[in-house]
Amino acid sequence: MQVDNRPEEKTYREVELPAAQQRGGRKYWIALAAFLVVVVAFAFGVLPRVKARNTVRAETAQMAVPYVSVVHPQAAPPAQEIVLPANVQPYSSAPIYARTNGYLKRWYVDIGAHVKKGQLLAVIEAPEVDQQLQQARGTLATAEANMHLSDITAKRYTDLLKTNSVTQQDTDNAVASYKANQATVQANQANVRQLQQLVSYEKVYAPFEGVIDVRNTDIGALINSGSSGGPQTQLFHMVQADRLRVYVNVPEVYSQAAKPGLTAELALAEFPGQRFTGKLVRTAQAIDPTTRTLLVEIEVNNPTGKLFSGSYAELHLKVPATHNVYIVPAETLLFRKTGLHVATVNNGQVLIKTVTLGHDFGDTVEVIEGLNGDESVVVNPPDSVATGDKVQVASALGGKATSASGATQ
Repeated sequence: MQVDNRPEEKTYREVELPAAQQRGGRKYWIALAAFLVVVVAFAFGVLPRVKARNTVRAETAQMAVPYVSVVHPQAAPPAQEIVLPANVQPYSSAPIYARTNGYLKRWYVDIGAHVKKGQLLAVIEAPEVDQQLQQARGTLATAEANMHLSDITAKRYTDLLKTNSVTQQDTDNAVASYKANQATVQANQANVRQLQQLVSYEKVYAPFEGVIDVRNTDIGALINSGSSGGPQTQLFHMVQADRLRVYVNVPEVYSQAAKPGLTAELALAEFPGQRFTGKLVRTAQAIDPTTRTLLVEIEVNNPTGKLFSGSYAELHLKVPATHNVYIVPAETLLFRKTGLHVATVNNGQVLIKTVTLGHDFGDTVEVIEGLNGDESVVVNPPDSVATGDKVQVASALGGKATSASGATQ
């Protein structure tokens, strides 16, 4: 009898297929889990490194841009005070010389004496001149006598000519002799006046009111007027000290603003804390090509003589600004062969500007040309900085910016 095994084979396949399906599903989940593990490992391992690398690159690029501190130019006041060295001189100054030769007989004033105009200062003894004057007066008297006699003779001959008692020739000779004697008298009178003037020079008078600051002679000293070719003898030197002239060299940049009428103040070391007021009265109206300055004169009243002529002083002159002037720290300047420059920042980029300086205050300087006042000027710029360079402003990054006066903000 033959047995049919097919039902049993069917049963085996029916049992075998679900097991294979189970093994296939298990592999799928294992692959999915492995993929997830790879994804998670990539997300938590590779991506942070990539992000960190990008961050480092960005920070490196950012750090490659230098940080700078900036200041804003400060506008100078409309009337600026400049301080300049000044020389105090007397309003009038004159050396007193003799006009005649002789010996000093007497002097009446010494240094420091206040004298009036026309006051007698000294007397010179000149006997030769006195004798010459006496001789000239005698010669004049003789000439006057001859003229008087010739005058009488000429009149007599003129009257006799009317009666034909004398000839015309004799009359003309008498008249001509009178005229010649008259000219001789006039010449002798002029000689007497000249000698009288020389005798008057024996007395030396003050030409103006002032102070005697030098006496160079003494009694018995030989006085030489220089008329004989030798050196002149200076007897005295006097100054007018009730008014003073103060001469100052104003820099060319302020020359147009330094006009007559400006008020000035003098400060002297011997009077600490005091100021003496004066007024600008005139200028040279020409720039000295050597110093590039304008010479100006300040007049100062000195009625009490408190200020001495010849003193050194500091002049404080207030000059009105003729154009916009700005003040920046000296540390902002760039010294290059093309001139003076400053570095400004605009939208994170450097712009080099050429500037013209005015007064130098030491830690700050005036800029009279090249700035508009709204710039951000770099403090202590590197020598290699150029237009177009990218920079970061320190104040925008939490740093401290330096102000125009040099203090940190």
